[in-house]
Amino acid sequence: MKASCAMLFAAAVLHRRVAVSAFQLGASAAGKRISRPIASASTTLLSAEGDGGRSSAAVADKDIIAKTKANGEQKKQVALDTNPPKGTRDFYPPDMRLRTWLFDQWRAVAALYGFSEYDAPVLESESLYTRKAGEEVTQQLYNFVDKGDRSVALRPEMTPSLARMVMAKKGGLNLPLKWFSIPQCWRYERMTRGRRREHYQWNMDVWGVEGIEAEAELLSAMVTFFQKVGLTSEDVGIKVNSRGVIGEVLKELGVPEEKFAATCVLVDKLEKVPLDAIQGELEELGLEKSTIEKLTSVLTNTSIEAISAVLPPDSQAVQELTKLFDLCKAYGIEDWVLFDASVVRGLAYYTGVVFEAFDRKGVLRAIAGGGRYDKLLETFGGDPTPAAGFGFGDAVIVELLKERNVLPSFEGSGFDTVVFAMSPDLYGVAIEVASKLRAEGQTVDLVLENKKTKWVFKHASRNEARHCVIVAGNEYENGEVSIKDLSLGEQKAVKIDALAEWAKEVSQ
Repeated sequence: MKASCAMLFAAAVLHRRVAVSAFQLGASAAGKRISRPIASASTTLLSAEGDGGRSSAAVADKDIIAKTKANGEQKKQVALDTNPPKGTRDFYPPDMRLRTWLFDQWRAVAALYGFSEYDAPVLESESLYTRKAGEEVTQQLYNFVDKGDRSVALRPEMTPSLARMVMAKKGGLNLPLKWFSIPQCWRYERMTRGRRREHYQWNMDVWGVEGIEAEAELLSAMVTFFQKVGLTSEDVGIKVNSRGVIGEVLKELGVPEEKFAATCVLVDKLEKVPLDAIQGELEELGLEKSTIEKLTSVLTNTSIEAISAVLPPDSQAVQELTKLFDLCKAYGIEDWVLFDASVVRGLAYYTGVVFEAFDRKGVLRAIAGGGRYDKLLETFGGDPTPAAGFGFGDAVIVELLKERNVLPSFEGSGFDTVVFAMSPDLYGVAIEVASKLRAEGQTVDLVLENKKTKWVFKHASRNEARHCVIVAGNEYENGEVSIKDLSLGEQKAVKIDALAEWAKEVSQ
């Protein structure tokens, strides 16, 4: 009742002010029309109680009086900030064309390797990502409590969602799985070139294969993508290591096995910060500074032979790495991969081989990364299941393609044909022509307004159209249209009834 009275009072005030304004205007400017004086106030009162009709902002806004000056004028609103939230992006048509092109490359490679696409909600339970306390990703979550009092988060990565989906089927999935996805991921982190707070990521995962063959297949797929977009082994390399190597070194140094994963996370940070910066975290783990210094000296090795000298003779990690490099040679990608004991990867769930694609010129940060994570499902209460995969962000690879000058242009829309009528009375014919061409699979931009020929050709050129179809009076009387090949500059007449044949001819 109070709300109704307030709305009626606001409407009455508005009605009075408009009436007074109308009277004053009438006295000083008789004969001038006042545009829509009180229609909003009178008609929208009927829906102000929420009967399902549209309601006027003037009536529905409870702060209408506070937002109105003493002279009856609306207070000027603060200008809208046209920038997207920090760390995010708008995708204008050229940006969308680039994104679509990149996703198409990823999907094409995934198809070549027999992977099936899946997806999951961008909003997940927060507990899906906080099971491994202390990981950097847990500090970077976009998380909140929803209206149902549930703790949720925007996904920072896709692998936990994949694990949840596999568990949900309770053994009903046929292994091995070869799945891929291109999710949008969110992390509140420091931004650098190629690193934003949201990004799209190409994920490829193999579940149910215990052997190193899974990693070799994934590495081959990664290289195939690089080759597909015009990069070579001189542009990109892939560093390979094994968590097993680090585990064996830590065992030799007397570090308990339960501290291996946390130690690996800290070692991964050493690429970004000095040893002193993580001294406190090391002490929390009960690790001596000398232990980490010995570990880092071992991790400077860049050959399997050198690392073999400091590991036990029967080292399983060395055997796996040796076999992996043999398989890479069989795939023909040996020029792309190299051993680097310093590669650890920051996520605690990795258990075996880890790898990281990098810019050989050192301009950009890591391009992609992945590895084996056999125990991930166990952390969620599931059965042990062998798994390996990688994540490949969109931002860094686009920067790299720009850096190497191999990124195609996406400024033009790339229509096959632009169709326009020379006069309004021929617009119906232009619709017919456009419909015939679209029926043959052509992408057609029909000019919807009466434009000058010069504008139409400039528009077609700007959008990188291949042809321009002109519907003109003289040609139409002969049952024809004029078609200009915009790349060759040649123009010819084509019968309207023969447009289907012409479309098939130019598509070959």
